[in-house]
Amino acid sequence: MIIDVNVSLARWPFRRLIGDDTPELVARLRQRGVGQAWAGSFEALLHRDVGGVNARLAKECRTHGEGFLIPFGTVNPKLPDWQEDLRRCHEDHRMPGIRLYPNYHGYDLRDPVFAELVGLAVSKKLIVQIAVCMEDERTQHPLLHVRPVDCSPLPDALKREPTLRLVLVNCGPALRDDQLEPVLAAGDAYCDIAMVDGVAGVARLAERVTPQKVLFGSDFPFFYFESALLKMRESGLPEPDKQAIQEGNARRLVPS
Repeated sequence: MIIDVNVSLARWPFRRLIGDDTPELVARLRQRGVGQAWAGSFEALLHRDVGGVNARLAKECRTHGEGFLIPFGTVNPKLPDWQEDLRRCHEDHRMPGIRLYPNYHGYDLRDPVFAELVGLAVSKKLIVQIAVCMEDERTQHPLLHVRPVDCSPLPDALKREPTLRLVLVNCGPALRDDQLEPVLAAGDAYCDIAMVDGVAGVARLAERVTPQKVLFGSDFPFFYFESALLKMRESGLPEPDKQAIQEGNARRLVPS
């Protein structure tokens, strides 16, 4: 079985995607051997009504993928009453974690409000996912140019919060900028394979950071799901390492 830690529901703001209707997304994932998918929402990028985004996400997961789609709501700490949005994710929607978009929400990981947000999430035992980027800068709309998240402050954040469970999704820019290894070495931190490129890219990543720090993430439907599958198939990794990446490591983060 595969646990996909990086899928998104709703509509990508700039074009339609194959699989951006939730029933179709669920069907396509199930057909390809996925047993569980951690779902954020594309609406979280630009909508200011974060509470509404999270409520719709939770409802979609219940309606079309109960026990299969695991909702990861978002919090924008630059908006008023963000602490209430976090409380609702935890208490009302029973989400196991949150997915943050610092570059779209206009804050740096050195901002004191990020440390406050992480501390509150840790107190609620929530996993914190950070989307390092959402698309290649070369393909972005000219009126919405968004740079990748600078991950260099994260080792200090992990040292401040030793029980933080951190997942970097779409971590390609951090990998290219040599920011990834210090983050993963600093604590209970992981990365996904959605933006890991090149021949034997997953194998080279596993060698750099150990297979126990890598998670299967497809970024479906923005990317074709088959791309992530092919990365695993051509990796040449031993079967136990493949099993850890495709399911075991995520299973430890969110037990059944």
